[in-house]
Amino acid sequence: MWARGAAIRPVPRYAVVERATLDAIERELADDSPRARGELDGAFCRFEATQPHLADSISQVLARPLDETALALGYFLSIAVWLAFERTFGDRRLREVSSDALKATADAIALEEELRAQSGAEPFDLDDVVSHEQPHVLSFVNEHIAAALEPADAADAGRESRDIDVDDVHAVYRATVLLTLCLSHVVIPVGDAPRGHDELLA
Repeated sequence: MWARGAAIRPVPRYAVVERATLDAIERELADDSPRARGELDGAFCRFEATQPHLADSISQVLARPLDETALALGYFLSIAVWLAFERTFGDRRLREVSSDALKATADAIALEEELRAQSGAEPFDLDDVVSHEQPHVLSFVNEHIAAALEPADAADAGRESRDIDVDDVHAVYRATVLLTLCLSHVVIPVGDAPRGHDELLA
């Protein structure tokens, strides 16, 4: 069975993000206190400063006239995934994603989908491929996508349920997959990470 990506590069084991990190970030993002909102604003600023090409790519998707649910999901998933990489690897092990690397990854995702669409007997799709590479991130993303697409219970919500634009949610999903793979491929192995002045003298 064709489980690994043909066009998408494998993610090194040292670049895999753990689920516990994502769960901790989710709890922090649920905090609506002024302090937590300030920390979230700071996280967005760091994302834009350290990953300008990636942040611009995500911003272009979120700037579209998206469904309200898809837009909120896009902001949440993009910052949660980026924070997970930042918290796991820090600035010393996370290189900047170049514009060329961003385009190459986007092209690889499109080619992977095309190759699998042409193979009618192939049971695995893009989601399976990326789940093989970053299982905890994709599990986290898919859980939130599924929750967003569940029809709201009007009685519990105290309001009328409304339709959600599935195409908009898919656009957010694709942007999150691109973000995940781009960051996965710029993680530096522990032994190759640059060391600070104090560490070099130790």
